[in-house]
Amino acid sequence: MKAITFTRYGSPDVLELKDVEKPTPKDDEVLIKSHAASVNAADWHLLRADPFPVRFMLGLSKPKPKFQILGGDVAGVVAAVGKNVTDFKIGDEVFGETFDDGMGGFAEYTCARAKILVAKPKNLSFEEAAAVPMASVTALFGLRDVAQLKPGQTALINGAAGGVGTYAIQIAKALGAEVTAVCSSRNHDQARSLGAHHVIDYAKEDFTKSGKQYDVIFSVNGYHPLGDFKRALSPNGIYAMAGGNTKLLIDMIFFAPFHTMSGNKKMKMVASKPNQARLQAVKEMIEVGKLRPVIEKTYPLTEVPDAIRHVETGHARGKVVIVVCSS
Repeated sequence: MKAITFTRYGSPDVLELKDVEKPTPKDDEVLIKSHAASVNAADWHLLRADPFPVRFMLGLSKPKPKFQILGGDVAGVVAAVGKNVTDFKIGDEVFGETFDDGMGGFAEYTCARAKILVAKPKNLSFEEAAAVPMASVTALFGLRDVAQLKPGQTALINGAAGGVGTYAIQIAKALGAEVTAVCSSRNHDQARSLGAHHVIDYAKEDFTKSGKQYDVIFSVNGYHPLGDFKRALSPNGIYAMAGGNTKLLIDMIFFAPFHTMSGNKKMKMVASKPNQARLQAVKEMIEVGKLRPVIEKTYPLTEVPDAIRHVETGHARGKVVIVVCSS
């Protein structure tokens, strides 16, 4: 089969299109003929081994064979099933996040555990379905489960134009919140179309200095000091961080506990993992029209390096999708 692989860490230039052996599903896995995959920030982080500690999972000097095909989101058709799989059969259309299974989405075939897959929504194409799993489940987990967002509360989405952010706007609205989106001016119309009640241009206004406070701040592209985020929280507010620069990540790990020791304001990390129940909840929201993927651009499998370069800029609008085979 054709696959985009990497055998050393580096920029997208180290990625290569190769013929590799088609995988065989284990007893609890299915083999998926991939129709589409999507690019996530995790792809370029793993490609570059950034931050360095990811090498302890992937391989210190070079990626282990298991991790040499990136692509954690996949949508396709079941081509074979392991002997213990009862939920799916050959020919079923499925989608899911394969991050914990070694990824593998940037290839014509990939294997995944049946228990992390869900039947593809009937009202989505394969390309649209591939844009859903990691980003939408992260947003759902962060807002519903970590921040416990409730109807009538105020929620601010920082980094509202990207993959996770576009889902976060819609999910916050579906949960009954008054939603404020922070993004560049070119993305204001998009944010409003997704359900944002208010939009803030981060280039013109610093929401942490406006004096307004929010019950929940869901941050995808965090860059303010933690104290600034804390100041923008209501007295019982929750800051949930799903992404940010390395400095902010370090601050969250080592200093967030000190910010929450006094008072009722909380600062929490959002570390979502593949989860069938959450993906099923997302699917149901999609099928009733409460949620839709936003796709900025699609690339063929041969152009995965260009797709990753674009996502790495941090300015992608919604999701970037790889078309593995035409559906």
